[in-house]
Amino acid sequence: MKGNVRILLVGEPKVGKTSLIMSLVSEEFPEQVPARAEEITIPGDVTPERIPTHIIDYSASEQTEDELQDEINRANVVCVVYDVNQESTIEKIQSKWIPLVNGSCERENRIPVILVGNKSDLQETSSMEMILPIMNQFTEIETCVECSAKSLKNISELFFYAQKAVLHPTAPLYSPEDKQLKPLCVQALTRIFNISDQDNDGILNDVEMNFFQKYCFRNPLSAQALEDVKTVVLKNTTDGIRDDGLTLNGFLFLNTLFVQRGRHETTWTVLRKFGYDDNLEMTDDYLHPPLRVLYHCTTELNQRTYLFLQRVFEKYDADNDGVLSPIELKNLFSVFPYFPWGPEAFNTVCTDERGWVTLHGFLCYWTFTAYLDVHRCIEYLGYLGYTTIMEQESQTAAITVTRAKKLDLEKGQTQRNVFLCKVIGPKGTGKTAFLQAFLGRSLQMQSEMGADLCDFTINTVQVNSQDKYLILHEVDVDCEFLKASNATCDVACLMYDITDAKSFNYCASIYKEHYMESRIPCVFVASKADLPEQKQEHGITPLQFCYKHRLPPPFHFSCCSDSAASSPIYSRLALVASFPHLNDTELSTSSLCLRVTLGAAVTALLAFALYRALARHK
Repeated sequence: MKGNVRILLVGEPKVGKTSLIMSLVSEEFPEQVPARAEEITIPGDVTPERIPTHIIDYSASEQTEDELQDEINRANVVCVVYDVNQESTIEKIQSKWIPLVNGSCERENRIPVILVGNKSDLQETSSMEMILPIMNQFTEIETCVECSAKSLKNISELFFYAQKAVLHPTAPLYSPEDKQLKPLCVQALTRIFNISDQDNDGILNDVEMNFFQKYCFRNPLSAQALEDVKTVVLKNTTDGIRDDGLTLNGFLFLNTLFVQRGRHETTWTVLRKFGYDDNLEMTDDYLHPPLRVLYHCTTELNQRTYLFLQRVFEKYDADNDGVLSPIELKNLFSVFPYFPWGPEAFNTVCTDERGWVTLHGFLCYWTFTAYLDVHRCIEYLGYLGYTTIMEQESQTAAITVTRAKKLDLEKGQTQRNVFLCKVIGPKGTGKTAFLQAFLGRSLQMQSEMGADLCDFTINTVQVNSQDKYLILHEVDVDCEFLKASNATCDVACLMYDITDAKSFNYCASIYKEHYMESRIPCVFVASKADLPEQKQEHGITPLQFCYKHRLPPPFHFSCCSDSAASSPIYSRLALVASFPHLNDTELSTSSLCLRVTLGAAVTALLAFALYRALARHK
């Protein structure tokens, strides 16, 4: 919505332009009228829409044609004033004023026009018979108001309609020639309907209609008002009501009716509530609300957001089989202006054997997006209608910003639920297979998937009986090209090939250059453990190297094993990321102590519950 409104009054001399302005301001007819009124500014707090309004007069005797054209270019709306008793001033509307205002403009860029018939106190008959053909000829004419500067009749209404033409314009919504809503308006309203149809049955039932009404207008409809709405739709459409609910066609019909009856503000209120601007594009404020993320902090979805996303998944899982087929996923993303997931998304998370995303995989990918690109995640939640369904001010309510990692290290514990692991090693080590095995995919399945494998995967693992999200990121660069930014993560997985004698040397160099002096925990993984091991060309063995640097011994891993997906290495990576301040021995002790503590707490709770139950029976 515009921040202010600029209204220009034009017309033939002596039609009463200046008198109208002065009567509005003083609320009485002026005895002496100057040739031209000074620009008037009406503060926002005294206007119905709470928007500052500027009213500009025009005088042919005091202004040049160039000055007039400049004022027209600056105006948001032009009021063409005529004398209801002078036919010549009416004729000038179509022969002079409308062409002057919009003659050089494209249809979509035309300035809205209000026709103002002044001196109605002197007329014997209405001028509307002559005005209606003009209104039919020029679609930019919003309305016509007959008024009187002398009797003050319809003076306030005149400027209200002018303001309304700017703040709630017809042009983006409706085509008078076709007598129907424009395609962009239909597209926006369809998205709004799909979001509001929370059970995805193709209709808005009474509960959904009232939720929509309350969200947009703050007050629900009474039962009688709901029935009246449905009656109007039923009488005027053949498919607007189904199973006592409002269909998409019925919803579009209602909005068409609002526009045709001059109630544009109703449709605009709905559109703006769902994030649309005057051009029916989603606003940057709606899609990208500010979110402050400090250095070394990360971003995660909170529990309410996971519940919202689960509801979205279940809404579009039409056959309730726990996966989204390509058609179901397309329907889910129909509220987006584009399809947001590329082919790599399905190689990043768990899917079924057909490659269709599961609920678990769906939640994982949203977690992945929130962690690595939170602003894109916030945008996506905006398209899904998060603020509407969850009744929040903005999508930032969906995000938890974790505390800085430095504080986690100082306090010896973390509140994070998502960890990033960089998987680093020479080419051919098996890093890609390691990532895909994390999703339960065997080497045969990986070969059938082709070359479109992503260098990220995400899944959940158990850390001390709690689910944590672990993101694996494959880094495949030579040692000298590995930048410090590439090395940053919550845990580093340094992978070497036991069949390649030079492989460990690479990992050892990476460790010394980037991790030895850092506080990032590291785990060495010996890949291809099902094959004969070669002696590594390093001064000491991998086991001795790890012992020397107080690291856990290398973990042997093979993708050929049927149990590769359930390998404890993944939980181990998440565990050391959760407790980066502890070494290998301390981790084992800490984990045991935590399990004992949790067990004692559960036992105490059960004992207390049993005590209360026995006490009630006594």
